[in-house]
Amino acid sequence: MSKKVVVIGGGAAGMMAAGTAAQRGCRVTLIEKNDRLGKKLFITGKGRCNITNACEDVEELIRNVTVNSSFLYSAFYGFTNSDCIEFFNKLGVPTKVERGGRVFPVSDKSSDVIAALRGFLSKNNVDIIYKEAAEILTEGGAVSGVRLSDGRIIGAESVIAATGGVSYPSTGSTGDGYKWARELGHSVTEPKPSLVPLESGDDFIRGLAGLSLRNVAIKLLDGRGKTIYTDFGEMLFTHTGVSGPVILSASAHMRKASGECKLIIDLKPALDDAKLDERLQRDFRENINKEFKNSLGGLLPAKLISTVVELSGIAPDKRVNSITREERRTLLKLLKGFEISISGFAPIEQAIITSGGVSVKEIDPSSMQSKIVRGLFFAGEVIDVDAYTGGFNLQIAFSTGRLAGESC
Repeated sequence: MSKKVVVIGGGAAGMMAAGTAAQRGCRVTLIEKNDRLGKKLFITGKGRCNITNACEDVEELIRNVTVNSSFLYSAFYGFTNSDCIEFFNKLGVPTKVERGGRVFPVSDKSSDVIAALRGFLSKNNVDIIYKEAAEILTEGGAVSGVRLSDGRIIGAESVIAATGGVSYPSTGSTGDGYKWARELGHSVTEPKPSLVPLESGDDFIRGLAGLSLRNVAIKLLDGRGKTIYTDFGEMLFTHTGVSGPVILSASAHMRKASGECKLIIDLKPALDDAKLDERLQRDFRENINKEFKNSLGGLLPAKLISTVVELSGIAPDKRVNSITREERRTLLKLLKGFEISISGFAPIEQAIITSGGVSVKEIDPSSMQSKIVRGLFFAGEVIDVDAYTGGFNLQIAFSTGRLAGESC
């Protein structure tokens, strides 16, 4: 007789786990609290769904995991990024590779990825119940089923919790899995936002809202002045702080940061101090009779000029031919080290993923099964693992979901 498996959560990890378990001959019921599957998956990658990263090998995947990376060796080797691409290609979703190795469907539609996963479930006869799960039931130290919010009990010999984190709660990620894990004796690392915009109390921030900077180098310092992250690429100013690819990745390193952090931006990373000084002198010669505030148009985006002028301490209406060598050096230091104080994270509701979750010490990495409750498995964001932006977090979801589905 086929083994009964219940999967809680119809996101990336849950759909992969349910389809895989059914493919292996289990009778699978997938429970989803929303009225449709893949609600969070639909908005990933700005609606384009960055399914994985085309990095060279598993070791590079591991290097892009910022929390508990070694826990994922079995999952990643069991279902690699190449396997993930092939999986979706076979389901009728051709893919393409973009900047940074990001893999997207050729159609640029996350709905195609969701449709493919729904087809995977349908082909393998997964039963889907659109109802909220209320409790994971156990008997004699092993799972026995799941009780739904309407009181119905779905019996099971294995339960896979793929409930997500607490980011984007409107998609159904409301921390249910953490609550059940605690009730069943598991430790849960406090959920915090990751891959999230950062906030600043600096007065000039609001005036820069909407400004996008490309090809800048950033350095994130903790409260002790220790460098905890460096990166190069694109960022964006918001009304309350900073966002964009390099900032989201930087946020993943603030989990253990001490004190208020500082963000240092090199606005001209392609030029060393000597070359930038030559550039400043050349620009000043070309604008020799202009006021300082009107001399930086060739060097900086228009929206940034007034802020740089103010922070430089040089009088805005000072004639360029009167600017001293020392003032020019001060401007140079500002351009190479534009400083922003970081007061913390934007609300967790704005986070792409949740950092924290069920302790990996209490999950068998070779199977995703709980070490505390027999027949209980975990997959995806509910586990205390997270990675950089660029497709790595969805790869975690697919790999852990695949392993949990195979193991149960």
